[in-house]
Amino acid sequence: MSPLRVSVLAHPGCFASEVFGVPDILTMAAHVAAAGGATEPSYEVSVVSPRRRVVASGGARIDVSAVRPADVLIVPGFDAPTACDLDAELAHRKPEIATIRAQAESGTAVVSICVGAFLLAEAGLLDGREATTSWIHADRLAHRHPAVRVRREELVVTDRGVTTTAAFSAMYDFALRFVREHDGPLVARRTARIALLDDTRSTQAPYVDTEFLPTAGRGFSPAVMRWLDQNLAARYDLPALAREFGVSTRTMLRRFGDETGRTPLAYLHSARVRRARHLLATTDRTVARIAAEVGYRDSGTFTSLFVRHTGRQPSAYRAALKSRQR
Repeated sequence: MSPLRVSVLAHPGCFASEVFGVPDILTMAAHVAAAGGATEPSYEVSVVSPRRRVVASGGARIDVSAVRPADVLIVPGFDAPTACDLDAELAHRKPEIATIRAQAESGTAVVSICVGAFLLAEAGLLDGREATTSWIHADRLAHRHPAVRVRREELVVTDRGVTTTAAFSAMYDFALRFVREHDGPLVARRTARIALLDDTRSTQAPYVDTEFLPTAGRGFSPAVMRWLDQNLAARYDLPALAREFGVSTRTMLRRFGDETGRTPLAYLHSARVRRARHLLATTDRTVARIAAEVGYRDSGTFTSLFVRHTGRQPSAYRAALKSRQR
């Protein structure tokens, strides 16, 4: 069989490690596969750009080739602090956005790393699809592109040929899944061991730190979300929440909805599920106790909500985590 053609789309200000991270794992996997008897290379990797020169974040110059037909196109993220002018950053990358759109239209599978998801969204690839990105940018993606179904807790999401990942190290979660699909679970597992990578992670929820989310001074909805995070187990009371921020309930719903594309209650439910996933993964507490700790007196209500968000019952979710760790 011909090797799978993998192109990485370098662009100004991209993270150099995200340009080379997946190719490096594929190189390791090829060595593992060869040691197991494979006689043909699995992958043919190139770094491409519509530009002649690319300088990555930190000033590293990256040698690039012209864009070419590929089976898979990987789009790295870029330096995007929460205070950055995202409109300007995306406008500067119009050639890359056009390249992404053209490659997708030709049948190429497209993968983004971290905030590379914004480039895919600008190219129109994520409308009507599920997607993820770094937890710190997830709400910004949802607000900017309301047609995207953002899965804030997921590490890797694939929806009809388009894959998005969470921040930085999630490129390795994607790479291992990619190796598993193309070279089999044994090669993926051995590659993970050689590279000292955790191949059992299933969510970015345990990594969310609300202290790094946008502060109240940077917008209305981030302040509301932070307050809800800090009062996770409290009974939801919309009038009380509105009073906390000096607005009417109608204004609360309108402003929060305009900025995030959902209601405060919907955000609270997702935050509670995120916390519950962390507790299921890191403690031996009963489902009923966890339900109470995240604000649900009725464990049946909690279980129904958990299934709606994750596709699994809490006990099955915990069992799946334990089976991956064996």
